[in-house]
Amino acid sequence: MKKRAMNPDFITTARTLSEALPYMQRYSGAIVVVKFGGNAMGDADAMAEFARDIVLMRQVGINPVVVHGGGPMINDLLKKLGIQSEFVRGKRVTDQATVEVVEMVLTGLVNKRIVQAIMDEGGRAVGLSGKDDDLMVCEMEDPELGWVGRPVEMNVQVLRDLMSAGIIPVVAPVATGMDPVETFNVNGDTAAGAIAGALKADRLLLLTDVAGVKNKAGEVVTQLTPDEVRAMTHDGTIAGGMIPKTETALKALDEGVRGVVILDGRVPNACLLEIFTEHGAGSLIKSADLPPRVTE
Repeated sequence: MKKRAMNPDFITTARTLSEALPYMQRYSGAIVVVKFGGNAMGDADAMAEFARDIVLMRQVGINPVVVHGGGPMINDLLKKLGIQSEFVRGKRVTDQATVEVVEMVLTGLVNKRIVQAIMDEGGRAVGLSGKDDDLMVCEMEDPELGWVGRPVEMNVQVLRDLMSAGIIPVVAPVATGMDPVETFNVNGDTAAGAIAGALKADRLLLLTDVAGVKNKAGEVVTQLTPDEVRAMTHDGTIAGGMIPKTETALKALDEGVRGVVILDGRVPNACLLEIFTEHGAGSLIKSADLPPRVTE
């Protein structure tokens, strides 16, 4: 008779799965919008790990929607094509030539890589952009920045139809305008926030290259209210690139999203840590009248 010694790692794995049960029950049927971007997009192993997490979320009854960026890939192609970029107040001016490259890279290259990664892990995924079925209609955010869009109309039924069919939507942040011949480049966080708000998502996860919102001591704050975010922005604690992320979070909460988490996408299984563990990951921003993270 064959005997097997009980490996402590097996016991730890079983305990982890058991402890995740209340969170699986809590999020069953919930919509979770995930903004995927940063350095993880350029790493094949990180891409596969992210895709595996998304497929697992769908397998246990969560409805994930992936919204992605692709800045480094856009920069690479612009350089290869010899297209020079101009900047205003630190932001790229998106002229007609640039927006064509943006659409090509985001909808044709990055989007399909993510779709394929999800399919490779056993999931079902369909890639689309904000142009499809007029999902995201924009107006020009700032004439000085060119074809950079601000969402003004959202039509998310196509996403609901895909989720109802068990399909994971993967959305590229390229949108149409009020004039159907217009094409807009939309900031990935902005697009994810607009989609989450229109879907009244339970969670919006903004994956980035930092651990979360930090206080003056440089420590990650695990949970904040909108008023605390505004105060930290006013006194300069929240600054630089974190400002647009927290602004996206506050707008999403105003539009009906239950909670927004800013977390480090470089951490292995970051989405699973946030959704299925007591301590979560990164910084959770939610209204003060909702219960704290550990008792949800």
